[in-house]
Amino acid sequence: MVREEYIVKDGKKLRLGYTTGSCAAAAAKAAAWMLLSGRKKERIGLKTPKGIELDLAVHHIEMGENTVSCAIEKDSGDDPDITKGAYVFASVSFSETPGILIEGGKGVGRVTKRGLDQPVGAAAINSVPRQMILENVEEVCRLTDYQGGLLVVISVPKGEELAKKTFNPRLGIVGGISILGTTGIVEPMSEQALIDTIKIELRQKRENGAEYVLLTPGNYGADYIKQNIEVDPKTAVMTSNFIGDALESCRELQFKGALLVGHIGKLVKLAGGMLNTHSKYGDCRMEILAAHGGAAGLGRERIAELLQCATCDDAVRILKEEKICEETLRRITERIAFIMNHQVGGAIETGAILFSKEYGFLCETENARSLLKYITEG
Repeated sequence: MVREEYIVKDGKKLRLGYTTGSCAAAAAKAAAWMLLSGRKKERIGLKTPKGIELDLAVHHIEMGENTVSCAIEKDSGDDPDITKGAYVFASVSFSETPGILIEGGKGVGRVTKRGLDQPVGAAAINSVPRQMILENVEEVCRLTDYQGGLLVVISVPKGEELAKKTFNPRLGIVGGISILGTTGIVEPMSEQALIDTIKIELRQKRENGAEYVLLTPGNYGADYIKQNIEVDPKTAVMTSNFIGDALESCRELQFKGALLVGHIGKLVKLAGGMLNTHSKYGDCRMEILAAHGGAAGLGRERIAELLQCATCDDAVRILKEEKICEETLRRITERIAFIMNHQVGGAIETGAILFSKEYGFLCETENARSLLKYITEG
């Protein structure tokens, strides 16, 4: 970069990086310049959609009469991105076909399922990176007064190996990574990247005909689904802590219904109106259990004991000992049902199933079984 760019998060100064899309665009721009000018270029400037100017070193330059290839090293800043340090290559060659054709080479995935940014069969180079590549190569063409056709091939030699550590296989992108980025810049520990992935998977299911969808926060839920509901856990979309965002996406995509299956330690937060369940936004688990337990008849001393519990399983033990567990959980599921319905504005049917690792199934909203039937039979 021309200068280091930072954000401050949780009191820490974190360095920004740049996306695979920026790498691809910069490599294509540099290769096009060298091909059309005949002069070597060891650094290249790029303006990102976010407005940040990059000044990047150009690596692995190979200059031929009809083709030039070079690479940009991916730098994700202080974000623990699996593509950090990977080289994104662009090969630019003369073409008899008018215009600029952008293709994917080795290590760039191919789309095999509907609902993604690119159509089935296309290289997984998303729309914004494609536009960045096109605009930067067109700029070089104007500067060198070239009006013919060019073929741009983007490749990532280690892409197929790296893709195994991403969501790509699950999403239906095979053979490599995706060339991504909407701003051209990587913000460390970006929550938006996770939310975008959830939205992509939901859109994909909707475009493949699903009218009802199964949601779960993570691996606990996936294991429970596999062992107790006898549904392939891959059927479920993992929401992580972003339950509210997932429900909002379900509404926007006009699903008919969504069923959320999760551990009580995560979903009880919904009863308190927490639609992002990450602990950094609060931990009201025991307070919620104590409040509903008190409403169900739990005595003062046991409420105090419950508030000292470290886990929801331990809190459930107290409720079971006092024989008010069923009533407490009924109250909690009623509240969860209200919060979920409020989040989608009543536009789609929502429900939930709660379990614990120690006690297994705990409770469910009234419509959970009907929603599950729609999902399994759909």
